[in-house]
Amino acid sequence: LFLPFIITLHTSVNIKTQKGECFFLTLSGLRLGVELGKSVVYQESNRETRVDVMESVRGQDIFIIQTIPRDVNTAIMELLVMAYALKTSCAKNIIGVIPYFPYSKQCKMRKRGSIVCKLLASMLAKAGLTHIITMDLHQKEVQGFFNFPVDNLRASPFLIQYIQEEIPDYRNAIIVAKSPSAAKRAQSYAERLRLGLAVMHGEAHQSESDMPDGRHSPPLSRTVTGHTGLELPLMMAKEKPPITVVGDVGGRIAIIVDDIVDDVEDFVAAAEILKERGAYKIYIMATHGLLSAEAPRLIEESAIDEVVVTNTVPHEVQKLQCPKIKTVDVSMILAEAIRRIHNGESMAYLFRNIAVDD
Repeated sequence: LFLPFIITLHTSVNIKTQKGECFFLTLSGLRLGVELGKSVVYQESNRETRVDVMESVRGQDIFIIQTIPRDVNTAIMELLVMAYALKTSCAKNIIGVIPYFPYSKQCKMRKRGSIVCKLLASMLAKAGLTHIITMDLHQKEVQGFFNFPVDNLRASPFLIQYIQEEIPDYRNAIIVAKSPSAAKRAQSYAERLRLGLAVMHGEAHQSESDMPDGRHSPPLSRTVTGHTGLELPLMMAKEKPPITVVGDVGGRIAIIVDDIVDDVEDFVAAAEILKERGAYKIYIMATHGLLSAEAPRLIEESAIDEVVVTNTVPHEVQKLQCPKIKTVDVSMILAEAIRRIHNGESMAYLFRNIAVDD
């Protein structure tokens, strides 16, 4: 079989901020023993995205690797334009390798907004993608938005290996769910590591899951004549208590697990509560380290001892700002997924012992 044809996307204007991406791609290329395809992606002076494919792709399997930098919308446009260019160049299959899928948090209806994740899935299909490889979608149900195959790989084996090898006395640790909605993920870690489980309940501010739907159609108050409609029972508003911990963390190492670390205020508040309850070390384990805004400074000044994320998103600058941030390399599993898809092999090997709730 021919070797897979791999293209990476990065614009010249952003190349200094994508060192993490280049490192990730170099590892993937070395593991597969292939060179990156020749292509040019850049922005013109009017900020339009232009793509040039510098060699023939006719009849080939093309893998587009796109890690998402700070400028999310530009990265999406690059991916769409490249996919369409390959489609019109008669590529056989166009597979997007998107370790962190953007807009995955916007997968539910809020007020009079839209389900942006569904929109993005439709745009990728229309542009020409025939398959996507991603990792730890925010909600697994997002796979249903696509009308082509999606392989949602898991980073948990790499993070569990890090816990076993890099955290001294991890047998004295307890896995912590930052909220009840994260309890299933935390339970999966706890069962695999044979550790206890604690769940934090109550929040300092309103979470995404508790935001009112708010569409109010028809409006709550309006001037009508004639029939005013039925009197329906009024749903009582939720009132959550201050953050409490269900489970004993005293004298233990607390390991908080989640899928995304972006704005870290919730993690910092959780770490303070766990310290008050007697935890003597606090680790944060997550797949995607977005670490936006003031996240590095807040982590450095907090009670958190270490934040461990994978290299699905470039975060080299944040690591320079905060030495508490550590990186786990997951290029191995993505490279193996590319190889298996190209050779028509089963993907079951990459999902060994993965349950529905993992």
